[in-house]
Amino acid sequence: MLLALDVGNTNIVMGLYDGKELKGSWRMETNQKKSADEYAVFIRQLFDTHGFTFKDVDDVIISTVVPSMTYTLQHMCRYYFNCEPMIVGPGIKTGLIIKYDNPKMLGADRIVNSVAAVAKYPAPLIIIDCGTATTFCAVSDKNEYLGGAIAPGLKISSEALFEKTAKLPRVEIETPRKAICHNTTEGMQAGLVFGHIGMAEYIVKRMKDEIHAAYGNDKPVTVIGTGGMAYIIKDNSDCIDVLDKMLTLEGLLLIYEKNKSEERARPEEKAE
Repeated sequence: MLLALDVGNTNIVMGLYDGKELKGSWRMETNQKKSADEYAVFIRQLFDTHGFTFKDVDDVIISTVVPSMTYTLQHMCRYYFNCEPMIVGPGIKTGLIIKYDNPKMLGADRIVNSVAAVAKYPAPLIIIDCGTATTFCAVSDKNEYLGGAIAPGLKISSEALFEKTAKLPRVEIETPRKAICHNTTEGMQAGLVFGHIGMAEYIVKRMKDEIHAAYGNDKPVTVIGTGGMAYIIKDNSDCIDVLDKMLTLEGLLLIYEKNKSEERARPEEKAE
């Protein structure tokens, strides 16, 4: 089976695939201070709970936006899964034409999401990924990754208000009942949530206009939302057409399949 790891700034999302079938998915905290052994112990516990073992894993693919995590997870894969993991980055086949000033600066998660979106939905596309940061990616109907925008995520914005002000409290991210609020907590929630939704609506509109201007047509643009906080936009706005929580894991599977024929070194034995 294939273990897919999507390493974000806040969480690592894992998916275990048997062929094209997702057998299980899990989430754990991204912690740069943890060792390869500590990550392996946590994954073993998850596997044990769901009836899997390390021997079930034949290969691993990793997408990470935290460079310092690469060595840790590579070491874990070599020692515990006895394979050299595939790392999404320069030299990996994606099927996309990257229209970016410096492709090496493009986050792996944005590439992975775009690969899955192109395979699943009619292009042109806009992908909104709501995580630690909220990213917007535009893809043409010619498989061109056109670029995008990056904004602070909802949780970062909330923490900034709490940390940088003297009297404002830390609040939960919830959709308030209205925009004209009568207490500080709901007022902050209104500013955070409705402000984020308004930002998403405006950026999506701008991107659609720019795509149509560049290609000289009014072909519908499909907007996909993914990431832990995307439901907030989807539930309160019509700017997202489809909510796809598994988009990144499916993108990792597709990229693995595009590249799996390349021979990669393997240690001799598997850890139990």
